[in-house]
This record gives sequence, C-alpha cells and structure tokens, in this order.
Amino acid sequence: MEILSAFLDHLSRERRLADNTVEAYGHDLRSFFGFLDDHLGEPVAIKAFRHLHASDIRAFLAKRRREGLSDTSVARVLSAIKTFFHWLDDDHGIENPEIAFLKGPKRQSRLPRPVSVAAARDMIETVEATAEVPWVAARDAAVLTLLYGAGLRISEALGLNGDIVPVPERLRIVGKGGKIRLVPLIPAVRRAIDEYARLCPYRLTSDTPLFYGVRGKRLQPAIVQRGVQVLRGALGLPETATPHALRHAFATHLLSAGADLRAIQTLLGHSSLSTTQVYTGVDSERLRAVHAGAHPRG
Repeated sequence: MEILSAFLDHLSRERRLADNTVEAYGHDLRSFFGFLDDHLGEPVAIKAFRHLHASDIRAFLAKRRREGLSDTSVARVLSAIKTFFHWLDDDHGIENPEIAFLKGPKRQSRLPRPVSVAAARDMIETVEATAEVPWVAARDAAVLTLLYGAGLRISEALGLNGDIVPVPERLRIVGKGGKIRLVPLIPAVRRAIDEYARLCPYRLTSDTPLFYGVRGKRLQPAIVQRGVQVLRGALGLPETATPHALRHAFATHLLSAGADLRAIQTLLGHSSLSTTQVYTGVDSERLRAVHAGAHPRG
C-alpha cells in the first residue's frame, strides 16, 4: 500500500528512527491493514481512515491479544497505529477524532530489584580486592559504597566535585530537575571516600571531579557499569545486580529496618511519595517470602 510506504519513509528519513523500529511499525501496520480489509469487506483505502471508529481498532487489538500478544506488545501496536493517524492528520489532513478515545492496556509497574545486604557488602569488598591499581580499587569501592550507603543515583555520585573532601557528615546533592537535598553520610561512606582521596593521584578541588577515570577525566557511568558486570560474574549475582540496584537496596533496607517512608522519599530525592511507595511492595514481597519459608505450612 502506497500510504504505508510513504509513512515508513517519513519515519526513516524525517524522524530518523532506527531501522528495527521502522520495520516493527511496518509489521504492525501491515497486520492492521490486513485486518481492516476483512473487517470492512473491501481493500482499505486512504479515505477509510477518516471514518474508522475506536471500536474498529479495539476489535483489531482484541484479535491480536487472542493471538497471544502480551500487554506490552499490544501497547506497541497501538502506538504504531496512533503515530500513523497523527501523520495522516499532519501530512494529509485526514483527521479522525476517534483516535483520542483509544487507550492501551494498563501496564503493571515493575517492582525495583534491589540486591541483598550480603550481596551489597560482597560487591564492595570484591571490587576493592580485585583492582590492580590501589587508587582505582579505592575509587570503585568508594563509588559503590556511596550508592548503597547514601542512595545516590550514579549520575549524582559521579557528578560530585573534589571540594567535598574532607567528606562532611551531610552532602548537598543536586538531583533531577535541579532539586537540592541534603543527604547524611554514615561513617563507612565517609571513610571510603577519604581513603580514595588519600590515594588519588589527581587534584581534588571545586573545579575538578571527585571521581576520576584512569586518564584523568571525570569517571563515566559506563566504566562503573562494566565493573559491576564483572562483579556479577565473579559473585554469581543475577543481571539485576546493577549500580542502580544499590540505590534500590538503600531504600528497601532502610524500610525493612523501620525507616519512615517520608524520610526515605527525602533521602532519595523523589518529588512524589507515590514514587517511593513502590519500595513497600518490595518489602512486602520479602516478608511473604520469609513467611512462606519459615511457617510450618509454608
């Protein structure tokens, strides 16, 4: 169909979407057009898109769901259809207000996947023991200790400058959207950073990064992520054991110890309490697992 070819060309040339994305859109829309041919009883023409009802499109999505598509895949198909109709409106003046009534399946929010207390400790101790250069070992241990001990995002930790040394008891963090928060630092975190600062071969001032890469530039998240990937293999940890999982662990372990949810929200720098509340689900899952394992009828 010429209109589909023109749309896919628009995605590729003007919006510069990846080839795989364009191919996925094409696959979904060809399936949609084929359904419409049968549904309408005739080959679909461009003018037909103006008069389609939301119920027609819902019928197609229901058919795809019966064929075994997951909620995520159905949402992707609907996204392709909506993008196509918006393009029809913008480029060809073919408007269909029914599109506004279409909503995809509600996706279940995924619970954060923190690492355990033992895993967090093992990651920090192992990274400190495996690096060949002492200051790099101390740096990596300090970064992971900061993520787990203070709940920082990796971007926040690596964005710190050298003027925090000697390390204060409270750290001023500029988070998402420029939101500022004060994060208390436990002694273990301060000791780890001070030890790194003692061994670091580069200057640490207000104009320099706190954490350096080996070439004297600011340490990049990819280096930390690769290091954690090596740790996962060495310790037999799952793929969910990432730098960000240490931040999740900070929150869930505080919650398990009885910390107030509002306090955790402040420490994490969340704008909304609802964002922090996902950790109550993680804690509930842990409690259920403990109950099932310990109860005689579990």
